Amino acid sequence: MDRVELIPPPEGDDAVRADAYAAAPLLNCLLREVAEPVAPGVHRLPGVDRLIRVRGGRRPAGPEVRAHGRWRHLGHTELVKLVSEELRRHTGLSNHELPAEMIDSRDAVAAILAARARSAVPEDPYRRSEQSLITGHPYHPAPKARGGGPVGAWLPYAPEAHASFPPALLGVREDTLVEEGDTSALDALGQAPPGYRLLPAHPWQLDLVDLAEPFADGRLIRLGTAGSDAWPTAAIRTLYAPERDLFLKFSLDVRITNDIRRLWRHDLLRLRRTDEAVARAFVPGPAVWLSDRGYRTADFAFEELAVLVRDGLHGRLLPGATPLLAAGLVEGFDGNPLDATGDPAAWWEAYLGVVVPPALAAFADHGVVLEAHLQNTLVAVDGGGLPVQALFRDAEGVKLLPEVSRAAGWERLVYCLVVNHLTEVAGALAERHTGFDPWPAARRAFARHDLPEIAGLLTSPTLPGKTNLLLRWTGADGADARYLPLPNPLAG
Repeated sequence: MDRVELIPPPEGDDAVRADAYAAAPLLNCLLREVAEPVAPGVHRLPGVDRLIRVRGGRRPAGPEVRAHGRWRHLGHTELVKLVSEELRRHTGLSNHELPAEMIDSRDAVAAILAARARSAVPEDPYRRSEQSLITGHPYHPAPKARGGGPVGAWLPYAPEAHASFPPALLGVREDTLVEEGDTSALDALGQAPPGYRLLPAHPWQLDLVDLAEPFADGRLIRLGTAGSDAWPTAAIRTLYAPERDLFLKFSLDVRITNDIRRLWRHDLLRLRRTDEAVARAFVPGPAVWLSDRGYRTADFAFEELAVLVRDGLHGRLLPGATPLLAAGLVEGFDGNPLDATGDPAAWWEAYLGVVVPPALAAFADHGVVLEAHLQNTLVAVDGGGLPVQALFRDAEGVKLLPEVSRAAGWERLVYCLVVNHLTEVAGALAERHTGFDPWPAARRAFARHDLPEIAGLLTSPTLPGKTNLLLRWTGADGADARYLPLPNPLAG
């Protein structure tokens, strides 16, 4: 495997660094989904019939376009214009929303960089990993877009800015309460008056939705804030309350990557069945499923005010193990074990050993398709930084057979686990160790499992790559997944 050039974090003032951070995932999308390679680092954009070149590998940088016989640097604004024109010609469709999101994403990065310069770095390595994602999704055209609202509206709640704040507390009249599963942990966050039940809320969401009528007629009352802070995970709308060892997932009426981040009714209504199916797939074994125990909401704002209760970490980690977000390992943070390991082969073998078997076993033995991508996987490491345990989360993204076909479920698992997850971790490890090839070990890890799909996985020349740029440009539903073939590094 050719070693990928390690691109350090962008330097310069915040504007220059924001351009670089925002350009990398946009270029990844453009080069994966539309452009045609013509030479190392050089691609042709067929719609506009222009050549573009970049340096670097996983995180392309320094975009230049060929014009009038010479290469000219592209700033982020020019890059957005070029991509938009290419997509308009490529698809025959116009889209005014996505270019605005690309600019919003870049401006959000600038605000995040400025805020991080003013904030103290969290002492907890787990929190540092969750709040490290300045780039974010490496194959999304606008991973940091925050709905186009003013910075002051969202920055106080941004994980990348090391935010921490108490959840808002509401009282919802008992005759309008809707709940399912075990939501008892919510009642410990405060006290509701007679005739009401406690309903925590994300303060940003309260600014986004119109609740004037239920507040006016008494179906909803304000009860202040929780007595202790929680901090946002990489998912933004999911908060971790360390004093309660509890995760709380809220609705946010903001488009983040491909979706408006509501807890949708149809997902909530299938939550218990999905979560119970996944929980059965994780007994016994060192791998852990962080259960979505239940949800609580109000019947007059079922999706807008829904809150989901998720297992915490205490009692689920192996003794002495420290959880870290898999996406944080790729993005980088102070204390990242990838920076310290002197034996990449042993580290990678250990990583594969904790992540791959539970995901494959859940599929093979229980018909459970985990959304095992980088943001839904925690990897716990021992005192020496060696992976010893995997923890998976988010029932909302789980699919069950036969609700989806086996073929569709396998394609989704391969995309999430291999393309989105292992490819990125493997690339980050290979960047740090010249000449290290992570893929023979990965092939062995998959070959150990007796699934009929494994032989095809290890011989197919391609893997499915999700087309986030084209999905957003063509206005597809956020839950859709359309794939294009990518070279398969597992095909030895």
